[in-house]
Amino acid sequence: MNTQTKLHQLIIYFTLAYLISWIIWFPLYSPAFGVNGLPVLPLHHGIGGLGPMIASLICTRVFEGEQGLKILVRQMGKFKPMLYVAIALLAPFLLAGIAAVINQLLNHHPVELPGLFVAKEFPEFNFIGFLLYNLLFFGFGEEVGWRGFALPRLQARYNALWSSLVLTFFWALWHWPLFLYRPGFIDMGIAGTFGWIFSLLTGSVLLTWLYNSSKASILVCAIFHSTIDIAFLADFTDQNIINYMGMLITVWGIATIMIFKPKNLSTTEKIKL
Repeated sequence: MNTQTKLHQLIIYFTLAYLISWIIWFPLYSPAFGVNGLPVLPLHHGIGGLGPMIASLICTRVFEGEQGLKILVRQMGKFKPMLYVAIALLAPFLLAGIAAVINQLLNHHPVELPGLFVAKEFPEFNFIGFLLYNLLFFGFGEEVGWRGFALPRLQARYNALWSSLVLTFFWALWHWPLFLYRPGFIDMGIAGTFGWIFSLLTGSVLLTWLYNSSKASILVCAIFHSTIDIAFLADFTDQNIINYMGMLITVWGIATIMIFKPKNLSTTEKIKL
């Protein structure tokens, strides 16, 4: 497959992923355009998060055939090496704990993390329920596409770090309807938006490291996407914990680049198609 063909595939993929999600989300952001009263489904926002996965499954079947689709599905369940599953599952909560300790040392606030296991958006969910919700709609919903389809094609053209940077742009663009209806995005402001984009960039670097190191485990990426979202959306009473978490994950991202180098962001060869 030549470079031009891969570029065309990426253009088709991103266009389809955007269209699916943006059309599903339209009843949620249509009031911003003066269109009111459209039906909204339960978990409607989450359903829109499936767009990148649906686009990936369609494009993989069209471009890679049945065999390519089988490989993609196997990657969604790939749980070895277990080290990266453990990192993806536990590291964000460890970061939250370290951030709380830093907050205690610097600001003399007690280490209290009950909010880490509370879903502000879905108070009726327990922690396991909220984890499964995030894993399905935004873990697999996004990562089957961003890392499962787009990243290996970008890495065939660029090094792993540059691929992460390029993917961050398209990943950020996918979110634009959220700035029209999601409270956290509406209230973000210019400075907050730049901070959010930087957090996506850091997350993209870490997800590339996990994807390449685990030899293309979409499951690992989906778990990490879910747990990092839960950690940063937790109902902490002290905002400083979130700020320190952001600092820690930035340090982690920079350390990843320095240790594993931009070419592969991994001790093994980058995954490419």
